[in-house]
Amino acid sequence: MKSVNFLLVLLVGLLFSQCSDNVSNKFTVKRGTNLAHWLSQSKVRGKEREKFITVVDIQDIAQMGFDHVRLPIDEEQMWDEKGNRHDDAFLLMTNCIDWCAENNLRVIVDLHILRSHYFNADVKPLWTDKKEQEKFIDLWRDLSKSLNKYPTNLVAYELMNEPVADDPEMWNSLIANAIQSIRKLEPNRTIVIGSNRWQSTHTFDKLKVPENDKNILLSFHFYEPFIFSHYNASWTEMKNYKGPIHYPGAILTEAEFDALPEEMKEAAKKWVGRHFNKEIILEHWAKPIAKAKALGLPLYCGEFGIINNTPKEVEADKLRWYEDMIELFEESGIAYANWNYKSGSYGFVENDGIKKEELIDILSGKK
Repeated sequence: MKSVNFLLVLLVGLLFSQCSDNVSNKFTVKRGTNLAHWLSQSKVRGKEREKFITVVDIQDIAQMGFDHVRLPIDEEQMWDEKGNRHDDAFLLMTNCIDWCAENNLRVIVDLHILRSHYFNADVKPLWTDKKEQEKFIDLWRDLSKSLNKYPTNLVAYELMNEPVADDPEMWNSLIANAIQSIRKLEPNRTIVIGSNRWQSTHTFDKLKVPENDKNILLSFHFYEPFIFSHYNASWTEMKNYKGPIHYPGAILTEAEFDALPEEMKEAAKKWVGRHFNKEIILEHWAKPIAKAKALGLPLYCGEFGIINNTPKEVEADKLRWYEDMIELFEESGIAYANWNYKSGSYGFVENDGIKKEELIDILSGKK
């Protein structure tokens, strides 16, 4: 009888140990930030690029209370046109991951822009050229050679940022082929996947991922209301808009719209009388939440934020939007990374190094 009891205890202990190992090897994140415009969307090279993100930045991010970074990388920064590595860029990437490991931060390596696919470009050969699709998968094979040394609970792979295909099945097909190739190399690596058309919430019902693969993290991006998040943004239809905005409540009233100069009305007209608040934001997230629940997969918001150049008089509205977003993430069990850390128009650390302490406290869950 004692021997039977001993065997039972041994078996339970073994099972518990295996479960613990599975949990400890799982990639889990809660709150993070994007290291934008460093290895992505930047023409800066050499010493200036090296200085943009250093170990001090990673230490600061950890001390602020974040648990991970999303690291966007671009094909043209990492490889030449023949597919040969730019060793200096690969070294910066792996140095960053090493710094994160030393500071207990996880990393999502995000293949942000391809030569064959930029989310705001009119022409995207990725969707029509089989050679470009195979090249895309080859990039991930090469990344895996460099990154497979890292534990699965430290580094995750985001297949591609904000896919924009005419047909969602084009993206679904590429997902299937890419994951199949990666799984031959790394069966347990967490892979981050977003929906078609800029990782929008409203396209999530069209997203397909491989069945019975639990090492997938579903991702959406959220910048609504767009007139607020991209206020006067030079690369959008809001580039000429410098009128009033509000949150929560009516974004723009009829009276305010009528008083606008004619050159602003075209961009603003669809926002007149539209209301936004915490409850309405949650309604926008219905499809990704439903998809994650149906598949039994975790959900992640990899980008959200409001541009820094909004009028000073709406600073309280901006902070209220961030507070509502973080509360919703917490209440819904959704991990997140804001756009972004210290780059350009959206950073919570400004170009002169000044930190937006109140915003950091909100994003890091301290407030």
